[in-house]
Amino acid sequence: MDKDRIAGAAKQAKGALKEAAGKALGDSKLVTEGKSDKVEGKIQNAIGGLKDSLKK
Repeated sequence: MDKDRIAGAAKQAKGALKEAAGKALGDSKLVTEGKSDKVEGKIQNAIGGLKDSLKK
């Protein structure tokens, strides 16, 4: 498993937590940051998956 996949999954989880906290607190900036982190994590995870498939 590529390190990008691990980091991407962690960033997705962090984004989900930020988004949930922002919704709970009514903080739209935190919600937006959380959504952004989730998207970045998905992209990084996809890059890691591509690297994994190229190694095989």
